[in-house]
Amino acid sequence: MSLDYAIFDVFTRQPLSGNPLAVVFGADGLNTRQLLSLAREFNLSETVFIQTPTQADARARLRIFTPARELPFAGHPILGAACAVSGDTRTPQTLPLQLGASTLPVHVEPRENALFYAQMSATQAPTFADGAPDRTTLAALLGLDPDDLHSEHESARFASCGLPYLLVPVRTPEILSSITLDIAACREQLGSQWAQALYVYCRGYEGELRARMFAPLLGVIEDPATGSAALALGAALARESKMLNGTLNWTIQQGLELSRPSELQVRAERRDGATVALHLGGHVVPIARGQLLQPN
Repeated sequence: MSLDYAIFDVFTRQPLSGNPLAVVFGADGLNTRQLLSLAREFNLSETVFIQTPTQADARARLRIFTPARELPFAGHPILGAACAVSGDTRTPQTLPLQLGASTLPVHVEPRENALFYAQMSATQAPTFADGAPDRTTLAALLGLDPDDLHSEHESARFASCGLPYLLVPVRTPEILSSITLDIAACREQLGSQWAQALYVYCRGYEGELRARMFAPLLGVIEDPATGSAALALGAALARESKMLNGTLNWTIQQGLELSRPSELQVRAERRDGATVALHLGGHVVPIARGQLLQPN
């Protein structure tokens, strides 16, 4: 038995940048052990497997794996998978995709030269937690000086929109590029934490956000673009905003230090001082198609 697969670059307009994603089609006959083995074979931050949905209204069922474990939710696999199953139509469409027991609508707009733009909403209301490690501990994990971390208004905190992250602000983009992650210390310090992935971010010089994501406990030392983390950051920034009603928009640049520049769009809708919706969008580029000759 052979299985078709495709490679997409997500959160970019340019081929060979953004976050690469493997999409494996027709994966109904594979068990969890086989799916994890294939994810390790591709060795990308995530591989998504397309299966027949068990819910009548869904177009496809998705199972998402890092090289170390299955994830319940992740941004770039969902957006990339939606483009992969959208077919040859050049008409915008909204595709219901099954994740676990829930169905998530993803909007896909075909663009010129095989490019797509895809957008989704957070599947869960934001959640937050206290107890983030102190600045000295985090600085040691990142190979930074404690004074490089935090700012006048922000400190490290936990947030999640389906996958929890430890959000760590630093003062300037130059500090981001000087991070040297202590992987062993990261495993030790974050192993018992609510969030086991670090999303380190700062304000850029033209109004954008800049970020890096580290998750060695998930089998990903560094990720060039992380949609679930971008949603978590948007949730935290919206919660801390003074806006009572309206829309907040952020452009997040990630992956520059990996030579995989990525751009993520996050939007938060505020009503009566509460965040009522969070949206994530980005461009998707098809890169390659092939066959797995021995998926078992």
